[in-house]
Amino acid sequence: MAIQTKTGKAFEYALLKEFYDRLNKSHNNVIIIDSEPYKTAKLCYEIFSEDDQGLYSLVSSAAINFLVDIEPRLSNSLNSDDVLQLEIVSDSEGQTGDVRDVLAIRLLQKWEIGISAKNNHRAVKHSRLSQKIDFGNKWIGLPCSSDYFGEIKPIFDFLTNLRDKDKSTKWTAIKDMHDNIYVPLLDAFRSELLRLDNENPEIVPKRLVEYLIGNQDFYKVIKGKSTVEIQAYNLHGTLNQPFEKVKPKAKIPKLKLPTRLIEVVYENNSKTTLIVSLNEGWQISFRIHNASSRVEPSLKFDINLISAPHTLFINHIFIGEK
Repeated sequence: MAIQTKTGKAFEYALLKEFYDRLNKSHNNVIIIDSEPYKTAKLCYEIFSEDDQGLYSLVSSAAINFLVDIEPRLSNSLNSDDVLQLEIVSDSEGQTGDVRDVLAIRLLQKWEIGISAKNNHRAVKHSRLSQKIDFGNKWIGLPCSSDYFGEIKPIFDFLTNLRDKDKSTKWTAIKDMHDNIYVPLLDAFRSELLRLDNENPEIVPKRLVEYLIGNQDFYKVIKGKSTVEIQAYNLHGTLNQPFEKVKPKAKIPKLKLPTRLIEVVYENNSKTTLIVSLNEGWQISFRIHNASSRVEPSLKFDINLISAPHTLFINHIFIGEK
């Protein structure tokens, strides 16, 4: 398991642990779902030093205290049967558009909130392109055309042949890799995205954002060196709900999903990155790159949110240096 994965899992565990410690003090009806993802995250947390664990806990505690203030249902139950379940989500959920890592659930209230935990990085998704991947169908439920697959086939055939001849061949051995591999793939991707949007007006922008950002409302908690940032992706209005007469201490506005794809252009002086601009203030970058040093017939997108609607709720909590 890569170190970035271990730190991410450790942070997930720290958030869940702080949820439990904070809420179990006053409520005995808080339980942790003892699943495989939970056990994995706990093991990752335990391999770090006490100092590192302390920092994870400090950051998590600051985030949880804030979330308890804006989500009254976390600390308010209907009765003794109203159990708050805490759970770490399987990574496979992210493949279906659910980007949440940690869940807090009250079945009796038919309520839940989720957290996407990020350790020093802001990427929203890491998606692949290959000859076999129908990104249209996988991302937005609309299949790519045979023209798209026809355009990308020679590129992936070339990469497959290179790998099959010598599995140790590195990407650096490909002459003019950006011009011969990256740009043709990005051109094909761009043309197909525009075609899908042209044939399905208003559908593609909304589904694209839901796939990349998440099809469930959630809080993103980003751990920095001396701060923790909390973003609220209230796309469907399920966050920030009151509990009976108890109101949240801050108001989280609902985000507007886009309905129009404005343009898809290359980033200035770049042969690796496309910028997708949508209405309502959404702008997303798609940077293509090889995921490993050795040649393989597949490439990866590092997808980042450049801008979101001005109604995106963001809160910074300063926690001091380690």
